[in-house]
Amino acid sequence: MTARAADRARYDRATAHLDAPVAIVDLEAFDANADDLVRRAGGKPVRVASKSVRCRALLERALAKDGFAGIMSYTLAESLWLARSGFEDVLLAYPSADRSGYAELTADPKLAAAVTVMIDDPAQLDLVDAARDGGREVVRVCLELDTSLRMFGGRVRIGARRSPLHSPADLADLARVVVRREGFEVVGVMAYEGHVAGVGDALAGRPLRSRAVRLMQAAARRELAERRAAVVRAVRAVVPGLEFVNGGGTGSVQHTAAEDAVTEIAAGSGLYVPRLFDNYTSFTGRPAALFAQPVVRRPGVGVVTVLGGGYPASGAAGADRLPEPYLPEGLRYDPQEGAGEVQTPLLGSPADDLLIGDKVWFRHAKAGELCERFDALHLVEGDAVTATVPTYRGEGRTFL
Repeated sequence: MTARAADRARYDRATAHLDAPVAIVDLEAFDANADDLVRRAGGKPVRVASKSVRCRALLERALAKDGFAGIMSYTLAESLWLARSGFEDVLLAYPSADRSGYAELTADPKLAAAVTVMIDDPAQLDLVDAARDGGREVVRVCLELDTSLRMFGGRVRIGARRSPLHSPADLADLARVVVRREGFEVVGVMAYEGHVAGVGDALAGRPLRSRAVRLMQAAARRELAERRAAVVRAVRAVVPGLEFVNGGGTGSVQHTAAEDAVTEIAAGSGLYVPRLFDNYTSFTGRPAALFAQPVVRRPGVGVVTVLGGGYPASGAAGADRLPEPYLPEGLRYDPQEGAGEVQTPLLGSPADDLLIGDKVWFRHAKAGELCERFDALHLVEGDAVTATVPTYRGEGRTFL
């Protein structure tokens, strides 16, 4: 029996009492992935990206491990909710226009001490001040650096379109604006190199593209390491007491951690290891989060139909954004139908061994987005479900 077949048998036994659709997290795999992130971080703390987890119980499990510290959140409403729930160090990774949230933040000393907001434009400070509604708490601010690789005089850009702040002078100028402004304090710098951390460099069946990606990423790492160090020096000249410099992501942990200027690493997807993180030469994780759909039809030889399953991931549309039929091995989508909203035909010889009511296990393309489809995660240890915990959605929270 292969390792994957053994996992399928375990998951089927563990969830035999549960009707599909159902979502699980394999705690042995989750913990092994967490340990690997800490190992790759080389002694620098790992800040958990909550959008890749979206379950308070599993955020707590990760943060209880040595080597993890703090949360990187994705909306202001989520940040405030987590802070009110007892999480004491929450870095909001994206600028917000949530006026009511800023009114709460600036009126509550506990929230103001726990939550750091992201900015890359003085206009964002104006929005906070306009929302204060009498709140006078000092707002902790992090400045975001654009990590994109620019070549040929800027005519070619590789990387996400995030912050407009690219040079050391850009960051230092905004730091000075914040320092001069009452009610704000610069405490950190963040730089997320998504074109390195979030792009696989070992694409199956595409050796030339994989080599091109590796060459691009090597150049991007060299350029960013030099520029990030200069940015941190420039900001520290304005804010000597800077608390943290955050960088990285699951796919670049060890590379980013090697930079002296970086004090902490962000990672989250590496805990669940969705299918988009299969194609890396720098690490190998264990799939920890899966969902099962039930077989409801057997239309013919070599085909079964499962209920639902059309859970595409965000990003540029493509086959790589679809969930992967994972267990049993050897199933594939019908190219005429793909992953359906209400039903999904699956082709392949393993279909002939599946009965009505059997479970087919899938991996989502991304990590936390799975939790927007399920209100609970069943935690599996060995061949048993040992706990069931709510996702954000299960707690009535839909932040995006």
